[in-house]
Amino acid sequence: MKHSLKPRQVTLLGLLSGLLILMSVTPLGYLRIGPLSATLNMIPVGIAAIALGPLGGAVTGCVFGLTSFFSALSGGSPMGTMLISISPVRYFVLAFLPRFLMGISVGLVWKLLSGRCPNPARYLVGFLSAFLNTVLFMGGLVLLFGETEYVQSLIGGQNVLLFIVTFVGVNAVFEMACATILVAALGKAIYKAHLVGR
Repeated sequence: MKHSLKPRQVTLLGLLSGLLILMSVTPLGYLRIGPLSATLNMIPVGIAAIALGPLGGAVTGCVFGLTSFFSALSGGSPMGTMLISISPVRYFVLAFLPRFLMGISVGLVWKLLSGRCPNPARYLVGFLSAFLNTVLFMGGLVLLFGETEYVQSLIGGQNVLLFIVTFVGVNAVFEMACATILVAALGKAIYKAHLVGR
């Protein structure tokens, strides 16, 4: 069964991917409050999942992953730069795979729930885009780099679950709140503008 995108869907996918690239290379993608830094780059992925389903989520998730990797290569992420110096291949997997999996997962959630309960599904997609981004990235960090001296120094002898919770802390809560509200609101606006179907 072939699945082809309509021209307006291709345009929307291109716009969301472009927005994601813009957010990744400017302060638009990150909100810095004192020492805290929260990413908002999962929001276009959630919107693409609502607009275009699993395909939209997967494509923008890939873009998110690639921009994360290149940001670390260019020194935009101190932690990423350190992990690249340990293993560029493992860091590419860490930057790319969690974002791809997050995108396709929220697209599948939208596909499964949108016909029965579109409004709650929009909020759920927004929440899950931030939640899965955090959980998959941190899980990948522990799995791929957990034995390294760098990550062991971050863990500091804590339980791994406690390390993840304390490491992401307030940032993750802020990201989940922003993504839940913005993805739901913008997803509804796109539907009302007849850019996509439910």
